[in-house]
Amino acid sequence: MTSRLLFNIVQVLVVLGFAPLVKGVLARLKERVQSRQGPSIFQPYRDLRKLFSKDEVVSDQSSWIFRAAPYVVFIAPIFVTLLIPVLTNYPLFFAFMGDMLGGGFILALGGFFAALAAVDTANPYGAMGASRTRMVGFLAEPVFMMVFFTVSFSAGSTIPYIVQENWISPFSNFFTPSHILVVLSFLMLIIAETGSIPVDNPSGHFELAMIDESKSLEYSGRGAALMKWGGYMKFFVLLCIFLNVLVTPWGLAGSQHIYDLLLAIPLVLFKMFLFLLVLVVIESSLSKLRLFRITEFLTAAFITAVAAILVGLLQI
Repeated sequence: MTSRLLFNIVQVLVVLGFAPLVKGVLARLKERVQSRQGPSIFQPYRDLRKLFSKDEVVSDQSSWIFRAAPYVVFIAPIFVTLLIPVLTNYPLFFAFMGDMLGGGFILALGGFFAALAAVDTANPYGAMGASRTRMVGFLAEPVFMMVFFTVSFSAGSTIPYIVQENWISPFSNFFTPSHILVVLSFLMLIIAETGSIPVDNPSGHFELAMIDESKSLEYSGRGAALMKWGGYMKFFVLLCIFLNVLVTPWGLAGSQHIYDLLLAIPLVLFKMFLFLLVLVVIESSLSKLRLFRITEFLTAAFITAVAAILVGLLQI
């Protein structure tokens, strides 16, 4: 029990430490594809250090929600890290305290507080971005539920470790039509939830077109750093669920030995790097959708998830 608790702590440290690096690599790859030099892959670390060293300015008219939101956004991905296989393919200390659906609700809680904080500032751009974010969330949450229902039918559980084991044994489960449709639907969901093109452009700074970035416009200093870091970790956690549970459930530590755990770190990062290459191709091949077309994108994701569950039912 002590070793599993220690490994859980190591998983949290990996998410805390490498989440900004993954975001930096993604930004650098996109710049290189567009024939630009781009920032260093370590730029997110520099941004966080700069923000933590600055003073925080908070309006006297803001409520406790504005002050609490950065901490909720920062802590939510850490809680989810305790529930999912980041480095090990066997359950750790807190593995059965929640399933994939519960993890989705925890991540949604962070987004909900961020949206409330954006409205709380009375900044018109914040409220505009918060309303758009809630529109995306309103359409994305049914996709989350349909994906998890399909997974529960196929694996007999929504516990991430059990699902991960099911895709490995027997190996034929990995290539079923239902599984492929679930992977496609979850990929579209990651694009929407992380504010990537074609749903949103995280590198854009035009207030009227912002969606996800507009929620943190009023934050400075420590609050802005926590919001950014929480966003990095949310992206990292979603990649862990997508890669370690659904797409490539291999390369994780199979024994309770520290060397296997440390070896799993570069293997997981390598899988993420390969996925980032795919994501860069997707973002560089598409343009940002107009606001009313985002509903069509998420509707397609929902239909794909429904098709996955119907195909899964027919296979039973």
